[in-house]
Amino acid sequence: MAPVPTWQLTHSFTSASGDVRWDRLGRPDRPPVVLLHGTPFSSYVWRAVARSLARHHQVFVWDMPGYGTSEKAAGQEVSLAAQGRVFTELLGHWGLTEPLVVAHDFGGAVALRAHLLHGARYRALALVDPVALAPWGSPFFRLVGEHSDVFERLPPALHRALVREYVASASSPGLRPGVLDRLVEPWLGDLGQAAFYRQIAQAEQRHTDEIQGRYAGITIPTLVCWGEDDTWIPVAKGRELAALLPGAQWEPIAGAGHLVQEDAPAELTAVLLDFLQWQL
Repeated sequence: MAPVPTWQLTHSFTSASGDVRWDRLGRPDRPPVVLLHGTPFSSYVWRAVARSLARHHQVFVWDMPGYGTSEKAAGQEVSLAAQGRVFTELLGHWGLTEPLVVAHDFGGAVALRAHLLHGARYRALALVDPVALAPWGSPFFRLVGEHSDVFERLPPALHRALVREYVASASSPGLRPGVLDRLVEPWLGDLGQAAFYRQIAQAEQRHTDEIQGRYAGITIPTLVCWGEDDTWIPVAKGRELAALLPGAQWEPIAGAGHLVQEDAPAELTAVLLDFLQWQL
């Protein structure tokens, strides 16, 4: 079995919600692209796409507070509202005034909130299976959100099995064991287990309800890309979102589940490169 590619974020930024780990790939004179991950993932899911995009762009990646290698702490605010503010802070820290933005899942709502509520400007926005339209959240997700204090007390072995099963369900063809291990690892141990249930407990639909009525006013070029086999957010939601965004490009990807970056990295990269090159 081929080894799982390494992935390490070498920079740190102190945000209002804790230390954020981030990195950049590609030459600094190339057009900037920022990648946002979803939940319960991290920038690791973007590794293949990021390295491919870096041939023609300067690519910025980051782990949101409470995720991946970024800070996890008791009492930490990791809601969509908090992440939208942090992303706006990060863009200022990086000195990016109008980057290209690619956002997956929860990261889609973060990018949309930063743009619509905090004045973050983008040259173009690509949304990959985003959390954007009500209702959202699987029955499992809602159950955990309502009883996060109970789930936090699960024995570590049961918690690990639950997280592995949940993360694995985001893929249609199935994740390689080493990749699944890497995606689950940040959520293990005392800090990780508490952080996993904290981010679900704070994921409230009202944070997308606040912006959903504004989608028709988005004037930047947009792409909506969706795994046709997504069981977390049905592809019909993608078509609905694309219809709400003026002039949005719609790109379904066959054979991919919710975690398109893992299921069809080559196909996703091709779609993104085709879209991004027309925005330069």
